[in-house]
Amino acid sequence: MVEATKTMAQNATLIQRYRDVRAFTDRIIRPLSAEDCMVQSMDDVSPTRWHIAHTTWFFETFVLKPQADFQEFDPQFNYLFNSYYNSIGKQFPRPQRGFISRPGLERIKEYRAHVDAQMLRFLDSDNYLESLNEIIEVGLHHEQQHQELMLTDIKHVLSCNPTAPVYENADFDELNLSVAETEQWLTCDEGLSSIGYEGVGFCFDNEQPRHQVFLQPFRLARHFVTCGQYLHFMEDGGYERPEFWLSMGWMTAGQQGWDAPLYWANRDGQWVQFTLAGLHGVNPDWPVCHLSYFEADAYARWAGKRLPTEFEWEAASQRFGAGQDLSQE
Repeated sequence: MVEATKTMAQNATLIQRYRDVRAFTDRIIRPLSAEDCMVQSMDDVSPTRWHIAHTTWFFETFVLKPQADFQEFDPQFNYLFNSYYNSIGKQFPRPQRGFISRPGLERIKEYRAHVDAQMLRFLDSDNYLESLNEIIEVGLHHEQQHQELMLTDIKHVLSCNPTAPVYENADFDELNLSVAETEQWLTCDEGLSSIGYEGVGFCFDNEQPRHQVFLQPFRLARHFVTCGQYLHFMEDGGYERPEFWLSMGWMTAGQQGWDAPLYWANRDGQWVQFTLAGLHGVNPDWPVCHLSYFEADAYARWAGKRLPTEFEWEAASQRFGAGQDLSQE
């Protein structure tokens, strides 16, 4: 009786998590039109409707299809909405996802509702197997990854429109995005540091195995680089001085015509940036974002510093993470 009660509680929690994650995807697409959801603005961007179909395809393919009472919505979707799962079958080419006008958004929403109904019925049934918990957990984190991609991709899509359309209004004052520009540093001593996931909850496989690395002493800036600091780099000819750039970065910047971060534009002598809330003046106190690795590296060299390694960043995060003392120099 105790074990059965525990299993029922776990299933109820999983069902609620499934509902919550799927509902947040619906929240993301709510401000978008069917036309918005169709556009693919470059090879690395996927149409929003592809994201919502693909995340649905994941649960249909890896959870529902093996079940005896499975009801497939449309057999062609396995080809259209697979991404890179080669063992499942061939995939429609990623750069051409925006060429496909059908199925439309309403049809994909029907697909999503069909799969959700089957998933929720299965999760609450006597046939549900706890051995599926892991794949469902992966599916939920997978959809959360795509939620980030949806916002990233629709921002690029909307930025291509010269009218700078608003995805959703935001009060930036309430968001408190300002960053202190004073130099403060977190000091890390040399020695062995443990890197990688340690715990009993979910992690992706590339976070394992946990291992040790030896780090030389280093200091990590306590605050993000601000837009104002990056503007100093630009005003000092940062994009015209090859001595700050890696060779491939200098070549790429020249070929792409870079002279500012992505989404920045100079309007009548003033820098503005495109956001999901439309065009806004560049606030010097905001953290700078949408830099390529090459730009970030060039800025660090210009500032007389360097970028931290992955291991240094993780070691500092473990030592000075949330709730830790950040008062050191």
